[in-house]
Amino acid sequence: MATSSVFSKSARLPAIAAVLAAILLSTAPGFAWALAPTDPAAVRVDAFDHALIEAMKGGSSLGVKGRAHKLAPAVDAAFDMATMTRFAVGPKWAEMTAGQRDSLTGAFTRLSVASYAHNFDSFDGERFDLDPTVQSRGPDKIVQCKLVPAHDKPVSLLYRMRQASGGWKIIDVYYDGVSQLTTRRADFAQPLATGGAAGLLSHLDALTDKLLK
Repeated sequence: MATSSVFSKSARLPAIAAVLAAILLSTAPGFAWALAPTDPAAVRVDAFDHALIEAMKGGSSLGVKGRAHKLAPAVDAAFDMATMTRFAVGPKWAEMTAGQRDSLTGAFTRLSVASYAHNFDSFDGERFDLDPTVQSRGPDKIVQCKLVPAHDKPVSLLYRMRQASGGWKIIDVYYDGVSQLTTRRADFAQPLATGGAAGLLSHLDALTDKLLK
């Protein structure tokens, strides 16, 4: 009887250990990354974050142009670039032709891809910790996560999402509280004021070419 009792307890030990490990992990920092998100807006961000990590792992073997090629479909899937371009251009958007709007949207998309390929250029154990709790703000959703470097402080990322054709898409990204659309709008103001749509288009293409060198 004693032998049987000891055996039963021993058999239960792995299961008990697994339960304890799950409890510990559920309270550990960064566990949000291990949980698969269920909200469609968070799923979109999660997929894009994974694409960034994969491009980073390509590093110098891909080169900046290779990383840009790899990231282009992910940016297209994750971002509503038409809405972002309209916001970044501002009131002048209403004065532009459909052709000018399309050209600027394409140029801004290429710049965004090039920026990610340039800035996320190598992998050194970084990870994204995604908060599965999604906030609603009017028509938009807010998805939060952190880029956690292996040897530096985490960077807070906040994605503003809006329903578009193809589901929830990113319309702005805040890096440590700074809106990237606001930054872009300030950068676009001068070339737009002096050269109109054509001037801004040249500015965007020049920035992209510089990043892809």
